[in-house]
Amino acid sequence: MMAPMEPADMMAAVSSSLAERTGRPLEEWVRLVRESGLDPLQQNEVRRWLKDVHGVPQNSQWAIADAAARDAGWVEPTVEEYADALYAGSKASLRPLHDAVVALALAQGEDTSVQGRGGYAPVVRRTQFVAVAPGPRGTLRVGFRFRDAVPEDERLSPAKGFAQATHWLHLEADADDNDVRSLEPLLEVAYAQNG
Repeated sequence: MMAPMEPADMMAAVSSSLAERTGRPLEEWVRLVRESGLDPLQQNEVRRWLKDVHGVPQNSQWAIADAAARDAGWVEPTVEEYADALYAGSKASLRPLHDAVVALALAQGEDTSVQGRGGYAPVVRRTQFVAVAPGPRGTLRVGFRFRDAVPEDERLSPAKGFAQATHWLHLEADADDNDVRSLEPLLEVAYAQNG
């Protein structure tokens, strides 16, 4: 079984073949972003410009925008810093629940890891099998990626545009340890289907 590719390794792989796919090496793209007048720290704007003006494919957009932002002084937050930002302010009370769900997901196997994202925390094996984030109305959203049979659980519903989740459920802010442990059968299935 192939180990999961770290985001930095994936970015390096995309960057190394950039000239072949786009006709320009990474350094030239970074220079073009700098000269474009765009703020390189606004990575969404940079990706949109790369797509609309230059027709750059999606993975290449991400690699170029990341390199341009780093060239301008951006430093990627740690996983912990991403989580701190997700649960700042009125969502702070959800952080212990988030940490408990992520810990249970990580306990599914030694081949799991949590990654940082701006809008959610993905837990991956070979691929992402669960994502955790603040949900609507003070809930914690837990998204599962099922590739085969979906477990029977009345709390599950089809996910709508959340990470790579196929199904999700929402835990109330006052959920206790039993509520968190009740996710284990769902996590076990998602883990097994993404290995």
